[in-house]
Parts: sequence; structure tokens; C-alpha cells
Amino acid sequence: MSNNPIWAGLSPEEHEFQYNPQTAFPNFKDAQAARASVNAAALSKLQRHADLAYGDHPLRTLDIYPAAGDGEVPVHVFFHGGYWRAQDKQNFACVAAPLVAAGITTVVVNYELCPASTLDGVAESALAALGWVSREIARFGGDPGRISLSGHSAGAHLVAECLAHDWSAEGVDPGSIVGAVLISGIYDPRPVIGTSVNAEVRLTEDVALRRDVERRPVQVGCPASLFAGGLEPWHWIDQTYRYAHHLHRSGANPEVHVLPRWGHFDILNDLVEGGGPISNAILRQALPRRD
Repeated sequence: MSNNPIWAGLSPEEHEFQYNPQTAFPNFKDAQAARASVNAAALSKLQRHADLAYGDHPLRTLDIYPAAGDGEVPVHVFFHGGYWRAQDKQNFACVAAPLVAAGITTVVVNYELCPASTLDGVAESALAALGWVSREIARFGGDPGRISLSGHSAGAHLVAECLAHDWSAEGVDPGSIVGAVLISGIYDPRPVIGTSVNAEVRLTEDVALRRDVERRPVQVGCPASLFAGGLEPWHWIDQTYRYAHHLHRSGANPEVHVLPRWGHFDILNDLVEGGGPISNAILRQALPRRD
């Protein structure tokens, strides 16, 4: 790993543009507003086991959207974005809708947020959520031996945290994690320190290095698909390529896609709308092969 990171020579203004998506996309609220009606429809129509606690912290809760099927059905766990300091699972029922329709029980996770928690607490709560799903999902008709993951932005970092975790030490079979889709992620948190976002994330160099998933061994050898929006700043896209290279060095063969029509906030529409590269990658990983 270079001692001179690629962001070292950026002006403060360029650094903010490259590493704060709200600066690069000042209309960022439009993407969620455009999904609001679809999300409301999903909340009203889908069966949901809401606000299930996986720990004592008030944000350690998750929603399960069960899919119909004979026997235990595949499970997908989604981690939302928000730069580790914002958003709520309630806004991402729309992610569950196309997956439930395909026969995949979908879990949308809340987790601890900065500044009330550190990034350590954020990551640890995401790991606790996946551990809970592994132990408890059979009660809701899900297959604990077939769990796939996805996450957007900071949520992609949390998926990478799950791939870097030693699950066998907790009695969880790493082979039960059958796929990971990482969307517009940030994997090395260090450049966040130089942005205005750090007023809330409160990263120190020590915490950033500890949570840098580009530096930590990959413990879960599942298929991985990485996506970024072609309209995103190059330094943000570069994180996706660097993390893919890390996976490759670890013996994986990840696929990487830069989708030309999308920016940072609206790229999630590719999953919500169904039929696009992101949703197809999740279906390919989550559903058992039928030879």
C-alpha cells in the first residue's frame, strides 16, 4: 500500500468533491424522493416482520420481508448507505420488493450511526446483524445455509466488513455466505478525514486504519460483484477497483462494472427497478443453480 495515497495532492475543494457524494451530487435528495412512492407501496404490500432486535442498542434492529416457497428459501441481507451517519431501513423496503418476488427472503438492516457511535460500533453492529440472521432466519422460513449480501455506499463497506470477519470463530459457517454485491462503496475510510463529513463520522487515523477493508484478509470466499456509477467522481470509482484488486489478491475473481447512466444516489434504482445488472447479479448469487 502506497505511503502517498492518491488523494494526497488534492486541493481541499477537490478532495471534498471526490469523497463527499453530496458535494458531487447536490441534488442528492431527488433520488430518494423519486423512490418514495415505490418504497411506500412496498411497505404497504409486502409482509414484514418489523423492528426485530438483534442487540441492545436502539438501532440494532432489522426488518424481514419473507418470500413464499417450499421449505427454506434463500436469504438476502441489505445494508443501506448514508456515510455511516444517516438513513433508516424504513426507506429501503423498495429493495426488498423485486427480491421477494423472485423468491428471496430479504432482510433490511439498521445499524448504529455516527456520531453517537464510532465507525467501530457501526461495523460491529453490522456484523452482529449478520450473525443474528445466520442463527435466527430459519424461524422465518429462510435458509441459513444460503445467505447473500448487498450494500450501497457505506453499506458496501459493511458488506466488505462481513467478508473480512472470521465467522468460524462464532460458529457460523463462512460457506453459508454465498454472494456479495457491493454498490458504489467506500472501502478505505482514510480520505473521509479530510472532508466535512468527518464532523459527524469523527474518524481518527487509528479507527480509519482499523476499518480499512483494503488492508484486511478476506475470510469469506464467495462470488463478488462490484458496481459503481459512471457519473461518480473518479476517486470514488477508484475505490471500487482497488477493493476488487484486494479481493483478487485474496484468490477471488470479482466482477467489476461501471454503469454509465448512474450517479452515486440513483444507482440504487437499478436494483429497485429490477432487470438490470445489479439486480441480476443478486439473483444469480442468491438463487440456487438449476442445471
